[in-house]
Amino acid sequence: MRFFTRRREDRGAVAVEFALTVPILLLFFLGTIELGLYMKDNISMSSSVRAGARSAAAAADAGPGTCEASASPPPCSPASVPGFAQAAADTMQTAGMAMNSNDIQWVMVYKANGAGYPGSGSTIPASCSGVSNCVMYVWDAGVVTANGTGRFRYSSGSWASASVNACLNETDAVGVALRANHNWMTGLMNSVLGGAKTMTERTVMKFEPLEQDRCKPGTPNAHN
Repeated sequence: MRFFTRRREDRGAVAVEFALTVPILLLFFLGTIELGLYMKDNISMSSSVRAGARSAAAAADAGPGTCEASASPPPCSPASVPGFAQAAADTMQTAGMAMNSNDIQWVMVYKANGAGYPGSGSTIPASCSGVSNCVMYVWDAGVVTANGTGRFRYSSGSWASASVNACLNETDAVGVALRANHNWMTGLMNSVLGGAKTMTERTVMKFEPLEQDRCKPGTPNAHN
């Protein structure tokens, strides 16, 4: 009888240990998946802003934005916005992102200060309001393009294209920032971390130098 009693006690102990261990293993498993998805979005955003910044940095002389006159114009930037800002947004759209476009809050293209931020700040602001040389784009899912549905559309801000200094050894820097929400897959992570996480990625690059006779305002053939 003592043998069978010990067997029952052993089975009971194993059941208790299993009940205690499974939730921990499940939490670890779900946490690993959540971390992987978070890193995927982070890498996608980082790659996207780099592509956008490269496009902008190579187009200091793109001139002001233009809007096509038609009954149903495509997304465009007004003349108060540099053409390279729209180019950066378009590059990010055509390059594609692995994250859900519905989670994208905005794209910001701006003249970077010494610390790599817009204006005189030390952080990426929530908008271009009150910030000079700063332009914002939002995702418009209703636009149909050759690359599919959806495109970044000009939202707010201004930056005179002719004001850009693209002279060798003194060229301005352009920053591209992307802000998006990362929604956790499980309700558990939402409750532990307080809902979706706001993610911001940015890249800053110097404009590629132009010829000395047109690299900045005041030169003989200054770019527009």
